[in-house]
Amino acid sequence: QVHLVESGGGSVQAGGSLRLSCAASRTIFSINAMGWYRQAPGKQRELVARITSGGSTNYADSVKGRFTISRDSPKNTVYLQMISLKPEDTAVYYCNAYYTGVNYWGQGTQVTVSS
Repeated sequence: QVHLVESGGGSVQAGGSLRLSCAASRTIFSINAMGWYRQAPGKQRELVARITSGGSTNYADSVKGRFTISRDSPKNTVYLQMISLKPEDTAVYYCNAYYTGVNYWGQGTQVTVSS
């Protein structure tokens, strides 16, 4: 199993920045992939960014050039640096770990961007 604890959400004005953190309960190199998803009210949960154990990354088109996913292996933590935030980025952001064929989720952290 993988237990995930997120932090770093909050409220910012458009154009601002936030950094989300996701601490995993096991070494992140043992996890096939970790990522960030988000869900806005009335919408489906969508992939924002993902990083594999090998270090490959992919991003949703809507966040390319603005969001960066990274990891700190000694801390077993994955980050999502978000800049140039837009009101449409407002959502609950969830950390995800894909491990041995199972998806694990954090509790979610709210990001609110005001115009």
